[in-house]
Amino acid sequence: MPIPDDGYPRAAAVSPRLQVVSRTASTNADLVTAASEGPADEWPHLSVLLTTDQTAGRGRLDRSWTTPPGTALAVSVLVRVADIPPAARGWVPLIAGAAMTRAIDARMRATGHTTRLKWPNDVLVDGFKICGILAEVTSDPDAIVIGAGVNTTMTRSDLPVTTATSFATLGVATDDDAVLADYLGALDEQLEALAAAGGDAAAAGVHGEVEALCATVGSQVVVALPDGTQLAGVAERIDTEGRLVVAGRAVSAGDVVHVR
Repeated sequence: MPIPDDGYPRAAAVSPRLQVVSRTASTNADLVTAASEGPADEWPHLSVLLTTDQTAGRGRLDRSWTTPPGTALAVSVLVRVADIPPAARGWVPLIAGAAMTRAIDARMRATGHTTRLKWPNDVLVDGFKICGILAEVTSDPDAIVIGAGVNTTMTRSDLPVTTATSFATLGVATDDDAVLADYLGALDEQLEALAAAGGDAAAAGVHGEVEALCATVGSQVVVALPDGTQLAGVAERIDTEGRLVVAGRAVSAGDVVHVR
């Protein structure tokens, strides 16, 4: 899907700065650099950089993420989190995943498809990945760039893995502007709630929101841990720090596979 002639008016009404580029290697890398080198008032909270042609995107665990031009929406959002205590900022990527889950579900819920969150922040439709999210810090410790890649018009033959899906392969029309506007609104709402609660995710309603959307909780999983070992068992819950508790062990990072 090419960039629409009228841009993204609904999203622009939510974001104080929405910049569209026709092509780039990585919206996250570009926005991290811009936010690190430029004055803060040039890139305020909820600033957006997006494209439908990203040539060298990255996912979690340093995986590459590339798609045919025009088949996916690559969007990076700068969030300023000075009002959120550093100890609570681990919730930011989970909030982003929950916000995108809500935004995509708004397009899917009348179609019979089920949209859920996979810990920490992948979005699944009918168990297949439609969106991945990567959060990165900038040189300012109070500024975080959150990148998301949404598979929009990608055909089945374009999908990089058999566990992926897209709006097109599901037969659902996409409205990139509506998805983006809903995502930004939900993201800002939950970040504000976490800040207002002094970083207490439970009091903010963030913990409950993320856990309710998360398909991982209650599932049998295998987690590939950063040290090369694996942990298998039932994902019991998400703890107060946003970590996934599997077989009694809290996991802060890892590649989770739902055992079908």
